[in-house]
Parts: sequence; structure tokens; C-alpha cells
Amino acid sequence: MNITRRRLGTLTAALALSAALHVPGRAEAAEGTIKIGILHSLSGTMAISETVLKDLMLMLVEEQNAKGGLLGRKIEAVVVDPASNWPLFAEKARELLSRDKVAAVFGCWTSVSRKSVLPVFEELDGLLFYPLEYEGEESSKNVFYGSSVPDNKAIPAVDYLMSASGGGIKRWILEGTDYVYPRTSNKIIRAYLTLKGVADEDIRENYTPFGFSDWQSEVAAIKQFAAAGEPTAVISTINGDANVPFYKELGNQGVKATDVPVIAFSVGEEELKGLDTTPLVGHLAAWSYFQSIDTPENKAFIARWRAYTGNPKAVTNDPMESAYNLFRLWVAAVEKAGTTDVAAVSAAIIGEKVVSPTGYDVVMNKNHHVTKPVMIGEIQPGGQFQIVYQSKPMAPHPWSPYLPQNASRAEAE
Repeated sequence: MNITRRRLGTLTAALALSAALHVPGRAEAAEGTIKIGILHSLSGTMAISETVLKDLMLMLVEEQNAKGGLLGRKIEAVVVDPASNWPLFAEKARELLSRDKVAAVFGCWTSVSRKSVLPVFEELDGLLFYPLEYEGEESSKNVFYGSSVPDNKAIPAVDYLMSASGGGIKRWILEGTDYVYPRTSNKIIRAYLTLKGVADEDIRENYTPFGFSDWQSEVAAIKQFAAAGEPTAVISTINGDANVPFYKELGNQGVKATDVPVIAFSVGEEELKGLDTTPLVGHLAAWSYFQSIDTPENKAFIARWRAYTGNPKAVTNDPMESAYNLFRLWVAAVEKAGTTDVAAVSAAIIGEKVVSPTGYDVVMNKNHHVTKPVMIGEIQPGGQFQIVYQSKPMAPHPWSPYLPQNASRAEAE
């Protein structure tokens, strides 16, 4: 009995000492891994673009774990494949939050996939880190947006094309995939062009389905519209693997950048990998990052990526840079908060900044969008981009001031 009492006394003292030494947030260190969800299409029409983001996230998790993890715990990536199926995105998001109990989800590419999962994140109070530029016109306490909106991408791109150095463009072809991002972006672009005095007859707008491949007639129509004689450009919001036959058909029909430049908002180094870029030289893309950026930070980013993939020719692109920044911002916020709690992390991340591979500071603002520059690059023969225009970092305004219904909201941001 005395031995039992002594053991109980020792145990009680140990528990008391443990309680006295407790530090808030440190309890999580003994609770196993911190799970994060990776929600990207690994099959279907968007796999051409999204698979690389899954691989990048796995690299970042591996690197963070090599540093000791987060809050003393290893990070565990839970990878799912919503297969370019928009309702399946919502189903997989619900599984990640409800079944797998992830602390955050990094994923989605298209706006239709993001719109599909948004109600799930708001219902279950999860965190989505979204790495793509998009159409704006959205605000959610459960989403942090890592790239550009029309106000700091599409509109500066239009201004560049209107300028003498951009070709003094007078007529415009808005060519997009038929879903929310192209249609909303083009609504904003059309409103801006009208404000700049462009007549309706000088704007052609066309949409095709995801995975569209029969571009012969549409490229012929682009050539016909451009034959009016005034400088003409195509603003492309075509997404996914439809870009491959589109660019091939441009080459087949001899649509050169010197005649009708195409500026793409969803084509980067990854999409150009499978193309003969020789006939596409001079066509453009607008992003906030290109692999060709010459900074020490970017050289290190590329080297890490190539070492991880084992491919000395592996390319980087803008969505990868955005995903990279978002992961680091989340890690910094979790460390600052001392917990993965959604409310605590959401509060801690505001005002956090990381140095991007571009060399610029990327700052998370109160509106859950980041301050980033816009860059315009010309396609080069080897599939890279030569940067022909670069702005300073621009504050994000997700509610476009060029849509009348947003006037008061945009001013208040």
C-alpha cells in the first residue's frame, strides 16, 4: 500500500510539473502529424497544368520536414485527384476537411473548381490557399488568394498592348474557355476597352469548351477579323490542354506575332513544354513571374526544383511561384500563432510577407489577396519568355472598379 501511495505521489508531482511547464501551442507537438490537403487535377483536361503544382507542394513539405517540421511536428500531405471534374472537387474537399482533418488545403486551378469548393470551406470553416490568378469579384474569409486579379494583370496588359511599345493595338479578340474566369475577366476587359473609346465592332468575343481541339475554323475567323487593317491582338483566357491544339493551329495558319499578337493569361512554361515554339516566337503571356527572371532567389528556386525532380531541364512557372509563396506564408502564420487553428492562422497571416523568387516582397493583405507585380513576356524559341514589361508590385483590388456595380466597393478597398 505504501509503495502504491509513493508511486501515486510521484505521478501527481510529475503531472503538476508538466502543467507548470506547459507553453501554449506546444501541446500540438505531441499530437502526431499536421495534415495538409493537396487538391489538384492529376487527370483530365487540367492535368497538363495542375500536376506540377502537386509535385511542388510535395517538395515544399519534404523541405519543411527536413527543417524539423512545423510546431515540432511533421507535415503530412494528403493528395487527392478531383480529375478535372468540378463537382468532384467539392466532394474531395469535404473529405479532406471532414475525414482527413487537414489544417489547410492547397489547390484548385480553374475558377469553376474554386467556386465548387467554396461553399464547403465556408460550411466546414476550412482554409483554402488558391495559387492562380483569377477574375476577382469574390471575397471569402476561408480563402487566401496567391496571385493576380484583373486590376493588377489584365488591365496593365491591355495598357501595354495599347502603347506604342506594345503595338498600338486598336482591335481586340477575346478568346476564352467557356466558364466563369474567361467570361468575367472579359466583362471587365470589355468595360475597360469601352472606357478607353474602343467601339463594340472592334471587339470580338468567343468561347469554346474545356478540352476543345478543332481550332481550324476559329483561327481562320481570327485572321479574318484582323484583316480589317487596324492593329489587332488576341487576349487568350483559354485554359488547360486546349492550348496545345490552339497554338499548333496558329502555327499551321501562319498567325505570327508580328501580325496578330496573342497574349495569354493561362499559358506558361509548363504548357509550352510539349510544343514546337518556333512559329510562336513573339507571342505573349502576362503573369507575375517567369522562369527567366534573373535574381538570386529565382536561381535558387529553380535549382531546388530541378534537384527535387531529378530533371536538369525542369521548368518553373507563375502558379508554382504563387503556391510556393502561399505555403511559406502559411508556415509563417502557423509559427506566429503557435497553432493550426483556422481563426488564429487567419489573423496571423495578415501583413505577413515573404521574399518571392522574383526578389520582391509578397505581402498578404487584409482582403486576402497579395501585392505582386505584373510582367509581360515574349515566347522564345526554347519555350522560355523574354520579359518585355515589368511593373512595380501593385496592390490587389479584387472588386473591379470598371464594373458599375462595384464602384463603392472598389473605392473602399
